[in-house]
Amino acid sequence: MEKIWIASPQIGMDETREVIDVLKSGMLAQGKKVAEFEKKFAEFIGVKYAVACSSGTAALHMSLLSLGIGEGDEVITTPFTFIATINMIKAVGAKPVFVDIKDDFNIDENLIEKAITSKTKAILPVHLFGLPCNMEKIMEIGKKHHIEVIEDAAQACGATYKKKKVGAIGKIGTFSFYPTKVITTGEGGMCTTNNKRIFEKLKLIRNHGMVGSEYDYSATGFNYRMSDIEGAIGISQLSKIESFIKVRKNIGYNYNFHLEPYIKVHKEEDGIGHVYNNYSFVVPEKHRELFMLNLQENGIDCKIYYPKPFVNLPNATRISKQIVSIPIRSNMTTDEMQHIIYHVGEITKWLKQK
Repeated sequence: MEKIWIASPQIGMDETREVIDVLKSGMLAQGKKVAEFEKKFAEFIGVKYAVACSSGTAALHMSLLSLGIGEGDEVITTPFTFIATINMIKAVGAKPVFVDIKDDFNIDENLIEKAITSKTKAILPVHLFGLPCNMEKIMEIGKKHHIEVIEDAAQACGATYKKKKVGAIGKIGTFSFYPTKVITTGEGGMCTTNNKRIFEKLKLIRNHGMVGSEYDYSATGFNYRMSDIEGAIGISQLSKIESFIKVRKNIGYNYNFHLEPYIKVHKEEDGIGHVYNNYSFVVPEKHRELFMLNLQENGIDCKIYYPKPFVNLPNATRISKQIVSIPIRSNMTTDEMQHIIYHVGEITKWLKQK
């Protein structure tokens, strides 16, 4: 069997035709395709407004700026995430305040309140690997302390929490369309909100702070625009997202069922809709290197997301030394899935005898 890659974008002739049409039109920068993508994405998430941008990182930066977060402010978040989350908090001059994670890899909502100070301006939970955080508790805390909530849903496009999609629960949601995500535009991101004032601010920040005619600036901004090429790909990908998620869920459920005797799996709770952007679990630290080597020798790509937390908190530190991620993709075959299940089971059984 050929190597089974951990991630691979599912791009077909539909996307190719959309891109060719844009190239033929001569309108390559942000235009009608981006506007259409924004409209359809807002409808999919269940919000009034969506603002497309150049990356998920840009979406985070825009969101923090739109809420006026800056020098001297604090933002509560997880130490166990991709660095973009942390970098953008620092980029606006704020301080990231870290709260430990639970065994499901998401921020521990029961520890958030203890981290709040007079300088806290936002809570930034990350729906890691496609599993929603406990947004009910997080929103209660935010409301109680008059703190805004920004959802980092980069890895969770389409995930649901109690009948709402993530990105429609906090004040702002941010998404990434990098090739490893549920849907891709190559590069690209999106901010979602139900607040018109924030919507208008996000649009300003995305386009150099320009308002009305060219060279009329009302705020500090950046070139965070999405191109119509990316917008066209996004429209096509979004039309297939339900089928992509269905495949990912099917693989995730199969992994859970067949691997539960060997590893600790993280099943969905009632009302929680996991989209399985990644499939991750822990193995004993002393066995991880051998475990991964065995998978790789059997043609199974595997990664460590993430090798270390941004601060040493007990759960985050322990999990970073034990975590392994295996392939899960919407274009994975049944044979590939069965091959992975077999070898994860075999190496785990063998290691337990050591």
